[in-house]
Amino acid sequence: METVALIAVAIFLFTYALIIDERIHRAVAAMFGAAIVVFIGIVPWEALLNHVDFGTIFLLLGMMIIVNTARGSGLFEYIAIRTAKLAKGNPIRVLILFALVTAFVSALLDNVTTVLLLTPMLLYVARVMKLNPVPFLITEIFASNIGGAATLIGDPPNIMIGSAAGLTFNEFLIHLGPIMVVNMVILLGLMYVIYGRSMKVSPDEQQKMVRTLNNLDERAAIVDRSLFNKSVAVIVLVVLLFFIHDRIGEILHIVLPFVDPAMGLEPAEVALIGAAILLFWSRQSPEEIFEKIEWPALFFFGGLFVIVGALVETGVIASIASVMIENIGSTGEAMFIVTWFAAIASAIVDNIPLTAAMIPLIQDLGTTMDVYPLWWALALGACLGGNGTAIGASANVVVIGIAEREGFGISFVEFLKVGMLVLFVTVGVGFGLLWLKFVV
Repeated sequence: METVALIAVAIFLFTYALIIDERIHRAVAAMFGAAIVVFIGIVPWEALLNHVDFGTIFLLLGMMIIVNTARGSGLFEYIAIRTAKLAKGNPIRVLILFALVTAFVSALLDNVTTVLLLTPMLLYVARVMKLNPVPFLITEIFASNIGGAATLIGDPPNIMIGSAAGLTFNEFLIHLGPIMVVNMVILLGLMYVIYGRSMKVSPDEQQKMVRTLNNLDERAAIVDRSLFNKSVAVIVLVVLLFFIHDRIGEILHIVLPFVDPAMGLEPAEVALIGAAILLFWSRQSPEEIFEKIEWPALFFFGGLFVIVGALVETGVIASIASVMIENIGSTGEAMFIVTWFAAIASAIVDNIPLTAAMIPLIQDLGTTMDVYPLWWALALGACLGGNGTAIGASANVVVIGIAEREGFGISFVEFLKVGMLVLFVTVGVGFGLLWLKFVV
């Protein structure tokens, strides 16, 4: 078993090196690594589906279909022009406004859905204002992960932790919500220090931007009023279903008594249902819509899930986590180890299997200490750790994939330089606030 585990680690590191090198597309690198672990039997074929998180993949697919269908109506251009006018042509104000909107929406929806909806708008604003979109996109990624960490439904690790520990939506708001508000203020300060100088414009240039924006008529951006209205209706429906997806059976049972009150819908089901409704209602050509889907991002996720699955199959993740938390002497020590291990590991591997491996270990500690603070430590580290690298969280991969499709590349190293700073600062601040709440 030790030999097999070493081989799994070697394949993971080799794949990661290919991703960092970037001479081979990350989707191809992930698929190649996945093919190796399946070929040599580390991940048996019959266990393959257990490691691929189809909930994430189908959620992405459904939302990509909705976004690409709605894009043909001019919806995103309309919202983008309105937002840019609100910012009065000031690039810093645009960055702050989009970051705050992203964080807020990510707290109410999952962060992947949020960036799928907002990234096309942000790219359009940057194009109209003739600005480099990369600082805005990187800030959007950080804001989505911070906002998603604030609530039970904002990020998949929180959903998993809440289910395992019986934590409520309000508990997440009370314990993590204020921390993420503080972290958003810190994030905006960091982004201003890092990118502010490059985005400063003279008063004359800003006036030109304002005149350019004022010459744009957001109503004229709506090229298909019928599709616009249908897209808005379906997006509102999908957002509503995201809020009530776990109680849909109770609601339907009132009108349709034969429906099981315990029935619920997964977020992926909601996205696919919305996609099907919009395609059927709008009569858009599915061939054109499907061509615009970010297939490389989906295949990248699939391959990465399998490679991380090899680490799970061989017990590597569980062993590392077990070593990290054994011989813990106090709740404070446990919080420190869980937070930082989850944060650093989440920057390297996907936070979903990592969270799955950590949950039973924390539950085992319940026989020797109060583990309630450890759940918040795990949520903090797993969600914010994704800001560290370009592949640390689903939202990162989606935004970078869309940017590449539009001709704006964000390299792994370029993201790493800023991402690791944001990771250590936000996790450090978050851990300090948790420490004050539960230890001091």
